[in-house]
Amino acid sequence: MPEQFSAKSVLVTGGAGFIGSNFIHSFMARNPGCRVVNLDILTYAGNLENLKGVEGNPDYRFVRGDIGDAALVSSLLAEAQIDSVVHFAAESHVDRSITGPEIFVRTNVLGTQVLLEESRKHWQAGVVPQFRFLQVSTDEVYGSLGDTGFFTEETPLAANSPYSASKAGADLLVRAYHETFGMPTLNTRCSNNYGPYHFPEKLIPLMIRNIINRQPLPVYGDGLNIRDWLHVKDHSVAIETVLKGGQSGGVYNIGGNNEWKNIDIVNLVCDLLDSRLGRQNGENRGLITFVKDRPGHDRRYAIDASKMRQELGWEPSYTFESGIAETIDWYLANQEWVEQVTSGAYREYYAKQYGER
Repeated sequence: MPEQFSAKSVLVTGGAGFIGSNFIHSFMARNPGCRVVNLDILTYAGNLENLKGVEGNPDYRFVRGDIGDAALVSSLLAEAQIDSVVHFAAESHVDRSITGPEIFVRTNVLGTQVLLEESRKHWQAGVVPQFRFLQVSTDEVYGSLGDTGFFTEETPLAANSPYSASKAGADLLVRAYHETFGMPTLNTRCSNNYGPYHFPEKLIPLMIRNIINRQPLPVYGDGLNIRDWLHVKDHSVAIETVLKGGQSGGVYNIGGNNEWKNIDIVNLVCDLLDSRLGRQNGENRGLITFVKDRPGHDRRYAIDASKMRQELGWEPSYTFESGIAETIDWYLANQEWVEQVTSGAYREYYAKQYGER
């Protein structure tokens, strides 16, 4: 195992979102006494309700702000004596990147560059004895796979959507800051996450919410696109593992070794909710509606996470069967949260995205 990095004060960007908030909960529970500053501009997908469990913790501080605000980022790095940045902040939904790509470039590329530059100045000033910058990315930067094979850390980047292109651009900037300046960076690329606090535009929470409300279940194309699924709590532990033990300049793929066709995921969620909602077997499947496929829709993703296992000793702890059941039960128990985050603006977007197909 590599020598362990011990974080004392962490800047988490985008920590009010789905993955970021789960990471903060996990990290603070596992690292008592470590200070966490959460910088988030609170876009539609950022919700402070996700962080109620840490609000009263004296080691936690929330700052509403933009990663593109260089003066703010610089002040936070210095004031809190930040020794590690974990960068989640991003526009993340592929469909939204197709209808409005500009904000994806502004946040994911330009915002990351500002964060990197201010982090470089902070690191080179020697304010803290050690420093790390961890970029949280996606397997989508690799493009699409055929029926066989897996993405490895050496797979060339071949982004096919404005979202994945913006994340690939950010990844390359992170690499450049390591290669050019020697900055201690890390890059993780994960497969599809699922679990609590997921904004209900993504596949699994969207299906759960629509089934509860007896609304159509929109499935793109033939539904045979394949994704590898990873529980967000496993992802949180993996990110912490890379932050503490990853090699500077390294890229680490994080996957669940758990491939499912989209239509099979939808059918499974339908069937599990039949019994939970007291409906007849197969009743929810009748809500499935196939819609026009997304432009540039990648056919298959599959992650080779052997580097995580061999170098850092990380493996997923959740089985998909236990994870999806727990996730469904969480949404059933937290329907008020779902309705609170499903704003009027989201409903307008939803109608535009699926109503015209």
